[in-house]
Amino acid sequence: MSVFERLVGHLSAALATPEVTAFARGLSLRVRFTVGDRVHDVAIGSLTALSDETSEIGISASADDWALVLAYPAPPTYHSFSSIQLRNPRFKITGAPLAIAQARAWFEAIFANLTPHDVQTQLTDLSRLRGTYHDITTSSGRIGQIYSEEAGNGPPVLCLHTAGADTRQFHGVMCDPALGSDWRLVGFDMPFHGRSMPPVDWAGGAYLLDQQTYLDWCVSFIEQVIGEPVVAMGCSMGAGIAMVLAAERPDLVRAVIALEAPLRPRGRRNDYLTHAKVNGGWHSAAYVRGLLGPRSPADLRRRAAYIYSQGAPGIYDGDLAFYSEEYDGEQIARRIDGKSIPVSLLIGHYDFSATVDDAHQLAGWIENARVIEMPELGHFPMTEHPAEMLRYLRPVFASLKR
Repeated sequence: MSVFERLVGHLSAALATPEVTAFARGLSLRVRFTVGDRVHDVAIGSLTALSDETSEIGISASADDWALVLAYPAPPTYHSFSSIQLRNPRFKITGAPLAIAQARAWFEAIFANLTPHDVQTQLTDLSRLRGTYHDITTSSGRIGQIYSEEAGNGPPVLCLHTAGADTRQFHGVMCDPALGSDWRLVGFDMPFHGRSMPPVDWAGGAYLLDQQTYLDWCVSFIEQVIGEPVVAMGCSMGAGIAMVLAAERPDLVRAVIALEAPLRPRGRRNDYLTHAKVNGGWHSAAYVRGLLGPRSPADLRRRAAYIYSQGAPGIYDGDLAFYSEEYDGEQIARRIDGKSIPVSLLIGHYDFSATVDDAHQLAGWIENARVIEMPELGHFPMTEHPAEMLRYLRPVFASLKR
């Protein structure tokens, strides 16, 4: 069977799945899949031919490249629509940017279901969590009612969530009995995120996060709630601020565990993250779904994206003002005293936002820093596959305990 015939068969199966059908609602679209010189059209919506109400998007590559998409597991930059669009020059994607943004959730669902592979997962014991609210006042006088959760007992570990998300991302790690026997894992939802409402002085304007504000909330939480230095464990933008904490407030940091730490992740913001003609929940969830590893369990990948679908309008976009436009990992890394603050950088191979090369460059500027590569995982390892993440994470904590 040719690659073209295989792709057509896989597409037919993917189109019949419940989530692909769900994400097709409201779309009027024709997608042209080109394999070498052979073409297969897929029509979405009530119209089967182009008209003034329909758009056309094309995805073309050689048969050899499409074969890699259909492989299990697909290699990095072949594993999702967004990875192909943003990082794979061997594919050509055509179409109006607005139409692509409106259909991104559908495209990511299609690519996630081209090579379905079910991995059995075990439910996390969420009864281990203890949650409450705290009234926090920052050094600038801002007041927030911050929701936090914790599990385990021992020296504190501060779990810092990614842009646009919340502490639920860390549940699979926080509730691990082995870690909890030696460590107290604490996470909080930043204001505007998850179960933390906006600060009381918010007047309804657009949300934009900057490094100083982010640092202020983290320092205030450590000082007013935890009350002692922490192991700062963050992912993505949370990894970035963990490193900022080590550089700016080393008195509050015992160690840094940076998951998917960025160097200079420019270009992650785009005009359609907050746009009146694009479903923000669907688009944000799809935009991050493309960063997940294809070997992570399908149900956990859906949950990782689902957290993003619940974010308030503009919050993910506003966080990326810090993560994608302001943050400079080199400037921060050069200021961390790695002799007194151990730094571990854990990086997934399927992450095209913070890359393996980023992690090694950052480690080169921090004395004694170490890089731990995770070939199976993507940008949200603690959420997309916590069992696999813990395989890499437990030895890091064991070394800190020693």
